[in-house]
Amino acid sequence: MTSSPFGLHRVCAPELGEPGGGATVLPQAAWRLDPDPRIQPDEVRVRVERLNLDAASFRQLRESTGGGADDMRAAVLDVITRRGKMHNPVTGSGGMLTGVVAEAGPRSPLGLRAGMRIATLVSLSLTPLAITDGLAAWDGQSEQIPCAGHAILFARSIAVPLPDDLPGALALAVFDVCGAPALTRRVVSAYFAGRGFGDRPTGSPAAGSPAAGSRAAGSQAAGWPGPVVAILGAAGKSGSLSAAAARAAGAAAIIGVVPSDAEAALLHESGLADAIVLADARDPVALAEAVAGAGGPADVTVVCVDVPGCEGGAILATAPGGTVVFFSMATSFSAAALGAEGMAADVTMLIGNGYAPGHAELALDLIRTSPAVRTLFERRVFHDPGAFSVNTTENAPHTGETAPAGAGGGSGARVVGAGKETS
Repeated sequence: MTSSPFGLHRVCAPELGEPGGGATVLPQAAWRLDPDPRIQPDEVRVRVERLNLDAASFRQLRESTGGGADDMRAAVLDVITRRGKMHNPVTGSGGMLTGVVAEAGPRSPLGLRAGMRIATLVSLSLTPLAITDGLAAWDGQSEQIPCAGHAILFARSIAVPLPDDLPGALALAVFDVCGAPALTRRVVSAYFAGRGFGDRPTGSPAAGSPAAGSRAAGSQAAGWPGPVVAILGAAGKSGSLSAAAARAAGAAAIIGVVPSDAEAALLHESGLADAIVLADARDPVALAEAVAGAGGPADVTVVCVDVPGCEGGAILATAPGGTVVFFSMATSFSAAALGAEGMAADVTMLIGNGYAPGHAELALDLIRTSPAVRTLFERRVFHDPGAFSVNTTENAPHTGETAPAGAGGGSGARVVGAGKETS
């Protein structure tokens, strides 16, 4: 087949058990891709140095295998060997990678040259991939996998040079979620300018609420107040970047939702949220009540958790005419759409697209200019013992439970307890 800029020529099994020759499918939807290292004139071959599994996929693999190093390595290798790409068949998600350009075809439009150290900004679920070292250097305890192998980029793929001023592992973690702050900024800016995706936003937080006293001076544009933004998983990678982007875009107040005392303490220390809610995002009523008590309902709710079942809570926590942005790969479209309909919830729901023009540059700028965000990232990436498994509902609080001593003072952040772990 003639080389396709979308990688159609690399599809060798559109569906499980079905050889090529059926309906044309894009590489992301295909069951198996061909990772042959020989490239077409418009392709690029990358010598892979590190994979970054997306949070939902890592969590599913850890839970299904028990988390042991040998079992984790075997599970990931099985997916890559069978599918020619890292495309988790349970979550439907992948991740991204860093590496060195080994060869660039003469007609590749990506502007890459042999020897460049790059990060891919497209999902591993559509990137032809082969691993040659058995993932021997990976202990199974991190989303990031040091490895050897090769990957193929198409003409319509996206890749950027790794920055010189950030450690490679940190840059990879940032690029993995750089679509989240970009879309958050776009949505918040639209409300800030009085051009909300739904009807006019609700505006001010409830009088006397934790978020009410945090409205920044000059947060109105064209007579409209900035939105109240709730972020589920605010202490995680995409959550912390989204909080910083929302603040920069003119959010009136930011309500950070986290599942545990430890994450509440991290978020409080960062100062990224005006109010902090401890809640299990899978308990819709408790979550909505807690967000309301912290200054909600939210005009914009950004979902950055990596477990299923958070759709209803996000919808209930959002004001009529508001917007819910789903960045979690664990999101169920049917649960969100039918749940909103069943609750007569007039909210606009957006699927988080991992691409937006300038998304990588925005995320890097936030890391460089926000010490709070960088600290949260470094704790996660480099395994600070005090920071564990953010973006999850592990160790969710009991109803009424508050964060450790000091978590409600200092910057004015306050913790509202809600929800109980359900599994």
